[in-house]
Amino acid sequence: MTVTKQLFLVVFILLSQNTKAQKFISRNVDVQFLSETQIENIEAHNNQVSALFDSSTGEIVFQVPIRGFHFEKALMEEHFNENYMETEEFPKATLQGKVESWPNVTEDVEVEGVIMIHGVEKSRTFNGTMRNENNNWIVSSEFSVNAEDFGIKIPSIVRKQIAENIVITINATLYPR
Repeated sequence: MTVTKQLFLVVFILLSQNTKAQKFISRNVDVQFLSETQIENIEAHNNQVSALFDSSTGEIVFQVPIRGFHFEKALMEEHFNENYMETEEFPKATLQGKVESWPNVTEDVEVEGVIMIHGVEKSRTFNGTMRNENNNWIVSSEFSVNAEDFGIKIPSIVRKQIAENIVITINATLYPR
């Protein structure tokens, strides 16, 4: 093999690995939500969330299976899936966006994107943090959503038990793909 062919092969391998390492994924992102009222606090956790981050473009996507949320009380989980989220019809939520000013960012970031819950899409800006640690991306964000904005109907009989704004917390470690 000539030196030119060897050099080409080495450059090709390096570029292939670099391109591959530009995408980072996780299939066990931790997403929590909290509805906090004077009457009752309702909290659920979901660690079945998938995420993909493309470090070449700054684009990030989260896919949230609604049935992955688990509650302290089984009845709350049942009501959440059947009565409020209508999980059979709307099995997942998504958040798709792009990190603003990528790649010239500090640890604090803004993501311009679209969140889809209950089949309704809303454009939003999300604040969070991102840092590269040992070639993994550590991502976190906290924001609130209003159930009514996404067509989720809360019966008046339990309206005082469910907060108007639900706090969503995302924590993820994304690994090279």
